[in-house]
Amino acid sequence: MGGGRTRGDGDGSGPGTGAAGDGAGTGADGAGAGADGAGTGADGAGAAIGPRPTAAAVARRRGPVVAALMLGMALAALDGTVVSTAVPQIVGDLGGFSVFSWLFSGYLLAVTVTLPVYGKLSDTFGRKPVLIAGISLFLLGSLLCATAWSMGSLIAFRVVQGLGGGALQGTVQTIAADLYPLEERPKIQAKLSTVWAVSAVAGPAVGGLLASHADWRWIFLVNLPVGTLALLLVARHLREPVREGGSRPRIDWPGALAVFTTGTLLLTALVQGGVAWPWLSTPSLGLFAGSAVAAAATVLVERRAAEPVIPGWVWRRRTIAAVNLALGALGLLMVAPTVFLPTYAQSVLGLGPVAAGFVLSVMMLSWPVSAALSNRVYSRIGFRRTAMIGATAAMLVLLAFPLLLPYPGEPWQPALLMLLLGASLGFFQLPLIVGVQSTVPWAERGTTTASVLFCRQVGQSVGAALFGALANAVLAARLGGSGDLDSVSRVLADGAPQDHLRRAVAAAVDWVHAGAAGAAGLALLVLVFVAPRRFPVIAEQKHDL
Repeated sequence: MGGGRTRGDGDGSGPGTGAAGDGAGTGADGAGAGADGAGTGADGAGAAIGPRPTAAAVARRRGPVVAALMLGMALAALDGTVVSTAVPQIVGDLGGFSVFSWLFSGYLLAVTVTLPVYGKLSDTFGRKPVLIAGISLFLLGSLLCATAWSMGSLIAFRVVQGLGGGALQGTVQTIAADLYPLEERPKIQAKLSTVWAVSAVAGPAVGGLLASHADWRWIFLVNLPVGTLALLLVARHLREPVREGGSRPRIDWPGALAVFTTGTLLLTALVQGGVAWPWLSTPSLGLFAGSAVAAAATVLVERRAAEPVIPGWVWRRRTIAAVNLALGALGLLMVAPTVFLPTYAQSVLGLGPVAAGFVLSVMMLSWPVSAALSNRVYSRIGFRRTAMIGATAAMLVLLAFPLLLPYPGEPWQPALLMLLLGASLGFFQLPLIVGVQSTVPWAERGTTTASVLFCRQVGQSVGAALFGALANAVLAARLGGSGDLDSVSRVLADGAPQDHLRRAVAAAVDWVHAGAAGAAGLALLVLVFVAPRRFPVIAEQKHDL
């Protein structure tokens, strides 16, 4: 195998996998550089026979695959922003106002709980079949959503979409790491981040135009040509390394079911607690108890499985565990700007929905720029220190929101803070994802990437529940024990010029951002005390298309 030895930049806390796996690399050259970006692994089994193509030829071959990844990511990125703008039209046509939030919750649940399963499947059977299956399932769900006859059927079909979306999110990120060597990975990550940025800006506009001038069903039908093109590009152009023969891969179906059950119970409790029922009610306590029992059963099943869906090494290896915890904290803090800032902009600043969306979207404009530039920093000072800079900056920006923002303030002030927050998070997230993907061989990269994304998704769910309860508690204290953020926001949206309500909303959102600053501080503590001083990057093997 020509495996690469772990380079001597760790502190003994690395994965402990000396070899670079079974032919690392998907698609183009899948080549990883060493820890300092100087030197690549030796050519191994599965490499192309004959003269090695030039860099320009490799880039041309890699182009269609990158286009497919960006189209696939666009499907997932546009989903929530487009659908949210058409909710009034959907409810007006199908009814079901009391349960419409499950259009988003059901999709989120399906994406989150399937991430670990798809990660393991991509390591076992390859990225290509998993990605093709995910895109196909997402398109099937989209087609079914367009034919929905009731809110219940639409929610069920959104879950089908989410089952495909889990494969899209995890597998696209894994293939991105396979395609590019370590020193070039910021290029593809910046492109994928740009997809999210464009989606954040264009999604509401596209959704509004389709819902207003066509029919809300077209919101789902437009996925079909985009996804079909991505499917064709993947099927034709994505090549994976030839894998050695051996024992037939075994799928840990009991483990997959246990993980799915645990995630569904826990996320349902977090998403619906305090909304559909009180936190201390029987349904809430029952779901939390059920998730605890299911989690214990998952541990027992996975310990006995020959090929577990969530292997124990995901948490035993210090680098992966630290990144999982840090990005879980990132998911937690992201709730403050994405969920609560639009409410602040409309209720306190008096902006319309479009202008409020722009205040938030500037964060997504600076994020990919800083992510693209982060490699110039981590190539000099390392992944951990670069992420620490980003986490520290994010904590300071989030603290500036309650401490420095005047009441009521001007729209440019929170917009400036979001611009700075996006720049901070680009330095925080990308070095950790690129770094942790570079510490594992090809055969473990899918599982590792899925675990990182799973922890970030769970962090978002925990943050929505935690900060929602915090905001409502502040409002209750300010308003004499009555009202919650949603009801107060609706009153203000109706044009009620009640200053005490606006101040109450401002105070609630201030506390939420202070809590988000605490989450950034928690991530910083993880990086300081849990993460190794230098990520133990392994030298990977190089392959061509």
